[in-house]
Amino acid sequence: MGQIVPGAVERYLASLNRQSDAVLLDIARAGATADLPLIDAEVGVLLRVLVTAVGARRVLEIGTAAGYSGIWIARALPADGLLLTMELAPERVTMARANFERAGVAERVHVMTGDASLLVNKVAGPFDLIFQDGPKQHYVPMLDRLIALLRPGGLLVTDNVLWDGEVVPGYVEPPRRDPADTAAIVEYNRRINSDPRLTTSIVPLRDGVAVSVRGPE
Repeated sequence: MGQIVPGAVERYLASLNRQSDAVLLDIARAGATADLPLIDAEVGVLLRVLVTAVGARRVLEIGTAAGYSGIWIARALPADGLLLTMELAPERVTMARANFERAGVAERVHVMTGDASLLVNKVAGPFDLIFQDGPKQHYVPMLDRLIALLRPGGLLVTDNVLWDGEVVPGYVEPPRRDPADTAAIVEYNRRINSDPRLTTSIVPLRDGVAVSVRGPE
């Protein structure tokens, strides 16, 4: 049984997902073998739905990893859309670029190599959707800049906000996650739910996904 959603329910949701293909399945398997921080396919479907729902043409992603989540996003963009994705590790950038080519979305994706907490100050908005899946202790320091880059009515989507249940004191004993990461996510959740610029809902899917819409100016 999962800490957030019971295992039987997760398996049922997975059984309904028909939107993966051979490329995504292969990347997911390779990512699991290499212990890469990839989203689940059900979160991928949620990203595709959200990108489509807001009619996104420009998307920013923090944390490219192997390009798995980026493929879900890029496939929902129009042919002239852009996914700008940021990754610190050069070896992951190389892997992701190859995977974008395999998935047929490379022409819609630009990968930036470096520390996203610095790179976000070098890019110009507005973005229709921002997917935050980078280092957890960067979530709070980057929040104001990401909101500034988001258009009114745009979405800030954040992964891992329930942190395998460890955001609830005493729920997981003994804790298995870095306490500093857990504390950072707890503070981030407080911020996005109290910030007057955002309206936020947390979806208890997999490791928890926050969906925040930026209000009008």
